[in-house]
Amino acid sequence: MRAYQHPASLRVLVFGATGTAGQGVVRALSAQGQVVTCFVRTPSAIEGDIIGDVTGRIDAGINRNFDVVVSCLASRSGSPDDAWAIDYRAHLRILDLAQKVGAKHFILLSAICVQRPLLPFQHAKLAFEAALIASGITYSIVRPTAFFKSLSGQIDRVRQGKAFLVFGNGALTACKPISDDDLGRFIAGCITDSGRHNRILPIGGPGVAITPIEQGNMLFALTGMPPKFRHVPVRMLDVIQQGLSLAGKVSPKLAAKAELARIGRYYATESMLVLDTATGRYDADATPSTGADTLEAYYASVIAGNTQVYRGEHAVF
Repeated sequence: MRAYQHPASLRVLVFGATGTAGQGVVRALSAQGQVVTCFVRTPSAIEGDIIGDVTGRIDAGINRNFDVVVSCLASRSGSPDDAWAIDYRAHLRILDLAQKVGAKHFILLSAICVQRPLLPFQHAKLAFEAALIASGITYSIVRPTAFFKSLSGQIDRVRQGKAFLVFGNGALTACKPISDDDLGRFIAGCITDSGRHNRILPIGGPGVAITPIEQGNMLFALTGMPPKFRHVPVRMLDVIQQGLSLAGKVSPKLAAKAELARIGRYYATESMLVLDTATGRYDADATPSTGADTLEAYYASVIAGNTQVYRGEHAVF
């Protein structure tokens, strides 16, 4: 295994740097003293960015070497076409580029949900993980649990006095939410921590795992609103998904909505924790934790108007 240079001398190329997780990684790498270059689609205020499209040729105009490549890139919608185009094929291009520019370490931001793959984007991510592992380059595959932003969709509902929506009894799932900055610091730490090399790394935020109903109670306490929950039967999600799937046979737009319904159903019933393959159960105790940022503090900051929520198409309650 390569003996890494002093962190301040390493040249790091980052993909997906404009997303919230990617921004956290760039902040952490910069604080660590790394020389960071971002591959972006459109020009930004960051000097030295490389402009390009990951769905096309990405090595044009790159005439320098890099020590480490980090990818926080992910498909936006999770639809089959988008997933295979970005989570798999675009990443194969990035891996090829990493080898061409002399990188010795590839750090991939994946997702913990690939442990039980039922959706196209999960299979696409796993296909690239396998390609990365087989490539011979030193790798670190980071699989985080839920992001803060993905658990923020009901803040406004609660502030407006509406019910907090939960599926089933509100305790069907649990997660260890992680902030963008704590995740960024963990990913940056993969560079110099040889214990994170050539490993798949599940990671969550600090504290115990929390359920949706606990998230709701947290919001009610922070806003001063009386607790009010609406329990949505999982069967309702199944009916909606089945109806959209049938309609999707004649309408591409409804087919896309059917896939989003499948994704929603998955997150409503599967925990974002380490899966015990022997028992088939999710294990909170086996899910590593890192950092100090808590979901409660994040909620409080959003409610106070000090933090804005940037939610993506994968946002779930």
